[in-house]
Amino acid sequence: MQIRSRSIGALAVALTATFAVAACGSSTKTSTGAAATNAAGAATTKAAAASTVATTVAKGGGTTAAPGAATTAGAVMAEKDIVDTAVGAGSFKTLAALLTTAGLVDTLKGAGPFTVFAPTDDAFAKVDKATLDKLGANVAALKQVLTYHVVAGEVMAKDVKAGKVKTVEGSEATIAVDGSKVTIDKANVVKTDIVAKNGVIHVIDAVILPADLKL
Repeated sequence: MQIRSRSIGALAVALTATFAVAACGSSTKTSTGAAATNAAGAATTKAAAASTVATTVAKGGGTTAAPGAATTAGAVMAEKDIVDTAVGAGSFKTLAALLTTAGLVDTLKGAGPFTVFAPTDDAFAKVDKATLDKLGANVAALKQVLTYHVVAGEVMAKDVKAGKVKTVEGSEATIAVDGSKVTIDKANVVKTDIVAKNGVIHVIDAVILPADLKL
């Protein structure tokens, strides 16, 4: 897996405005003309704002957002760091709680960039209770597991390649690519390119554990 520098992809934003001017006397023409001028100015301002949003949000790869509300939502998401983005998504409550327990929240709120392979709450529910209890009681082991899900740098879906990738934990995870299916240590990547201001999140359906983990 190769880590490429952050790239800004192209996102086209098309805004059109049509104005009709009725010729019903000089005063009506003046009023209508002023309204059209104001409307045109508003449309220009909106187009400039949309262009700014597109430049901010577009990072290449992933799903292309539709103009309008979806683009605005994307812009809001991109203003959040990885931790706040995960919390806002609503399906990473267990991960967020464990990051707090491990003292990693400030790290993942840092400049980064980071790529996080984030297990959902359902993924953590698959882990047997005994293992979770041991991780909860062993901060060093918990930190080892959580940092194993993090790769330094921003790796978008289009940049993922099969092979070994070094994690922040220090050991290597294995990426496999079979057509459109991507796995990391046999955990399926089920959603990609959730962009945060300091990196990107890819969602996985299982918790992955470093080979040398000792509980």
